[in-house]
Amino acid sequence: MRPSGRTLGQIRPVTITRQFTSHAEGSVLIEFGETKVICTASVEEGVPRFLKGQGKGWVTAEYGMLPRSTHTRMRREAASGKQSGRTLEISRLIARSLRAAVDLTALGENTISIDCDVIQADGGTRTASITGACVALVDALNYMRAKEIIKTNPLKHMIAAISVGIYQGEAVADLDYPEDSAAETDMNVVMTDTGKLIEVQGTAEEEPFSFDEMQEMLTLAKHAINELFDIQQSALN
Repeated sequence: MRPSGRTLGQIRPVTITRQFTSHAEGSVLIEFGETKVICTASVEEGVPRFLKGQGKGWVTAEYGMLPRSTHTRMRREAASGKQSGRTLEISRLIARSLRAAVDLTALGENTISIDCDVIQADGGTRTASITGACVALVDALNYMRAKEIIKTNPLKHMIAAISVGIYQGEAVADLDYPEDSAAETDMNVVMTDTGKLIEVQGTAEEEPFSFDEMQEMLTLAKHAINELFDIQQSALN
């Protein structure tokens, strides 16, 4: 029995609230159970120096956790003068995932900056960030088209992500904190709505996992992510 009482492949209740803030071109509050993340997409003219003159755009991302998003208060990373390795790694994962969703040439020499701020953490913050950020990205692209900043829609496909793992010897989907902190294996899966994989991050925390267990986890991830695509589309409609 999972601590939450969910079945092995059952994800937590997911809610996506669009236009959560008033200033950003795209903004979303995404809730995976008790995990809550604000994802904003900001449109800026111009691109990083290494892309200038190539006619391509750029999508970048920053991830952060608020000081009291967890059980005890953590210091703001700005107070220490540098970001942690975990924060940088998750920021890059989110950015890579979102760039895979966009035709950068169709974006023109414009940048979309995605900010994912965790206001409450209960496991799966990076996968919730990716899933919510994709919806914020769609709203930002729609804004750009409405303002005639771009002529065609650069979106190639929707993307979403889920955590899976081995908990007490069983493959499970969408790990919350009690499972994540005690899992034998933890894996994050990012997919397109065409069924293709963008990224798979898997680590054996205690015991090595088998190829069969990996296949079980990927199958659970695929079914869970398909549910997330339905939730994204319902929010966008």
